[in-house]
Amino acid sequence: MARGQRKSIDEKIKQKQELIDSIKTRLEHERKELEELLNEKQQQEVKILNDFLKTSGMSVYEATEVLQQYASGQYEETA
Repeated sequence: MARGQRKSIDEKIKQKQELIDSIKTRLEHERKELEELLNEKQQQEVKILNDFLKTSGMSVYEATEVLQQYASGQYEETA
């Protein structure tokens, strides 16, 4: 059985370059989608914190101070 005509090295190089370009375009698109998802997640988290602060009556500065004290081990529960 005869096989089809073999591709020249130049045709193979061209095909590989086109494939690489296509993959680069896809990767760029996926990175943009990932960035959008990460930004959306961050916005949701900020909203959750903002809602908590509103319901607790704490200011951002008060909450930051409490968190800094907690993180440094200076915060003691008064329960």
